[in-house]
Amino acid sequence: MSKTKALPLIESTGRQSVEPCCPPLTERPFTADEAETAARMFKALGDPVRLRLFTLIASHEGGEACVCDISDVGVSQPTVSHHLKKLKEAGLLTSERRGTWVYYRVEAPALAGMSQLLPHTPAPSPASA
Repeated sequence: MSKTKALPLIESTGRQSVEPCCPPLTERPFTADEAETAARMFKALGDPVRLRLFTLIASHEGGEACVCDISDVGVSQPTVSHHLKKLKEAGLLTSERRGTWVYYRVEAPALAGMSQLLPHTPAPSPASA
């Protein structure tokens, strides 16, 4: 019998809340650490192929995708693997090997943090001259 204990990925407090990495962009200037964290996330998504892979996985049925289902993005398989690795290193994806295939899932806390970082209300338009 195994003595390992499964730990929850997100602490449950009745209602699922995720602490964002940084305050909303319009709240105050970032600290150096907050800017580093946000820049790492945005840098990972700054490549068109990575952004496409990320959205393919995020919008895939069930919230996860087999690498076999998302490899057709116009680059070679080794390049797809490289981009998926970069997204994982940025904390945006997790992966699980099932037999010969690897399944990718968007990290829910990262997605929630991104949505809290970007303001939901439009900036006021400049006054007419």
